[in-house]
Amino acid sequence: MEMEFDVKITKKDLYDYQLHHAYTSPSGLFGTIVGCLFIVGFFNTGAPLYLIIGAFVILYFPWMLHIRAASQAASPVFKEPLHYRFSEEGLEVSSGEEKQLVPWESISKASATGRTILLYTSKVNAFLFPKRVLGDRSGELVQVISRYVAPEKVKIRTA
Repeated sequence: MEMEFDVKITKKDLYDYQLHHAYTSPSGLFGTIVGCLFIVGFFNTGAPLYLIIGAFVILYFPWMLHIRAASQAASPVFKEPLHYRFSEEGLEVSSGEEKQLVPWESISKASATGRTILLYTSKVNAFLFPKRVLGDRSGELVQVISRYVAPEKVKIRTA
């Protein structure tokens, strides 16, 4: 079963990935909990400093991720659409004259957000497949991934 398509990654796509990655990691969850505790502290004590610190902690992280996504989107890698071809050998990514084959064994995890299907090759690097680009082919992509990636690595809910 082969599948191919082009993807133009946008700032919104990168931001969605970064939010998902950050808030499913221990540090992202810890930061949110700490911010919430400061806000609870404000309601318990009435001390405005707790509210300020809590709001800062909770809002700073997404704001920084937004700035990072804008910076990444401006990089040359994302200027042109990337062409993806899925086959029995793996995922072939090409941009212009450059091609890279990523064997299925190199995929460490497959997951999804509400907007994007993600194929991780490490804890912090992933290929992004926005559902806005895939349209009704999202299910087909999940089937291809499920066919070649070990079941324990596929964390995509179909709904």
